[in-house]
Amino acid sequence: MNKKQDSAELKVPDFDLEYFFDLSPDLLCVAGYDGYFKKINPAVSKTLGYTDEELFASPINSFVHPDDQALTEKRRSSIREGSLLKEFENRYITKAGAIVWLSWTSIPIVRDQLVFAIAKDVTYRKRLEEYERVSAVLAKLNEEQRIRFNPSISSGNDPKIELQAQDKPLVARGVSAADQLFLNRFESLVKDHVGKTELSLKMISDGLAVSERNLFRQINRILGITPNRLVRIIRLHLAWEAIGSGKYRTIKEISNIAGFSSRGHFKKLFFEVYGLDVSELL
Repeated sequence: MNKKQDSAELKVPDFDLEYFFDLSPDLLCVAGYDGYFKKINPAVSKTLGYTDEELFASPINSFVHPDDQALTEKRRSSIREGSLLKEFENRYITKAGAIVWLSWTSIPIVRDQLVFAIAKDVTYRKRLEEYERVSAVLAKLNEEQRIRFNPSISSGNDPKIELQAQDKPLVARGVSAADQLFLNRFESLVKDHVGKTELSLKMISDGLAVSERNLFRQINRILGITPNRLVRIIRLHLAWEAIGSGKYRTIKEISNIAGFSSRGHFKKLFFEVYGLDVSELL
């Protein structure tokens, strides 16, 4: 018997697609035309923080961000009419209250009144894009302000603008689910330890169970930046979130939230990156 015959006769009677369904890092689900989940893989409950029972008990739209519910329902209506949905992005709110961005591709099975859907967590890409937008706006405002108060300075030679451009992260397009999970774990570790202990790359690499060298390679491959720079982006993003909340009125409060023990260092870094005095925003 040759190898071809061996392969043809080889049987795997216990082969089960449920194995792949359960292990997929992407969110996989089957939803009914009634707007309820019928079947989900573990990634759904892990991402949203609810138990399977909680997810099955309430309409899917109840987990969607209020500002996205109307548009989401409109897209669901088109799916029920037989249209395909590709890379539709909307926000969900986790049980802990965090906002998660998901990118959906859905196929309707009209005969059974079911929808098969797969979603990728694109939260990290959205946050980096938000950082880019904020950076671009602030750079433009800073340039306009400097030109207004000192016409002799040209935008092309403005060192602050150059620094701003250098600080802008590279947005990763089409990040895989595995890379997305890695970035989410990286961010969680930074946020969990920021302000509590002296944050180091060793601490982060230990938390991710990788070497510091591999950590550098992974972050550089996914985003094109260094781990230290990503840490700084996350910490400055925490500062922006605190400023935007309107709950805090002092530089000390903002710097503590972002994990900077020195108010002077935080104020200097904020000015170097954005060209703005943080105290003017409080």
